[in-house]
Amino acid sequence: MKVGQRIIAEVIAVDLDEGHARLSMTATENPELWAFLKSRHRGEILSGTITAIERFGVFVALDDGPDHPVFPGVGFIAIPELSWRHIEAVSDVVQVGQRVSCEFLQFDTWNGEARLSLKATRPDPFQAFAVGQTLQGQVTKLVPFGVFVQVADGIEGLVHLQELASTPVATPQDVVEAGDEVTVVVTEVDRVRRRLALSRRQVSPDSR
Repeated sequence: MKVGQRIIAEVIAVDLDEGHARLSMTATENPELWAFLKSRHRGEILSGTITAIERFGVFVALDDGPDHPVFPGVGFIAIPELSWRHIEAVSDVVQVGQRVSCEFLQFDTWNGEARLSLKATRPDPFQAFAVGQTLQGQVTKLVPFGVFVQVADGIEGLVHLQELASTPVATPQDVVEAGDEVTVVVTEVDRVRRRLALSRRQVSPDSR
């Protein structure tokens, strides 16, 4: 594209405060793709095949609709939308060639693609936790202010230093080591930030 070149584009957004209009050539160059994406609704389930894994997410070739003129798939799943749990590598969750069914989140008008969520089609493990619940877990990491305990696959909670024992301790190493199996009580569930606060001190003697 050159300065002074005439183009045909569709207005996709208008900023009245700034006096700017956002245009898309994809809409006019690929009307079938644009029409397909505009007709999708949030929450709709779309199926397809994983075609490429990138550091920022994965592309999905959808069963329905036209191909993308540039990307290896019209569907795209960002890393945070792959799984409810923390993942070290995308390949821990999906592989190229794998069939997936995802929830449609939004039409990305900038890239001309469907933003999808794989985790939205699966139960949120955080819904299983409640304040007062007693859990078994493994100590995974010791830090100056407490210890992290894995209580489910990919889910860890923090036991603050003052909650490690019934009597004050100077350091976590005074009472536990990495790899120890411990019994804890859930004291706080932050579903927004996806954090668990745990206590070893408040565990009932009958549960130890």
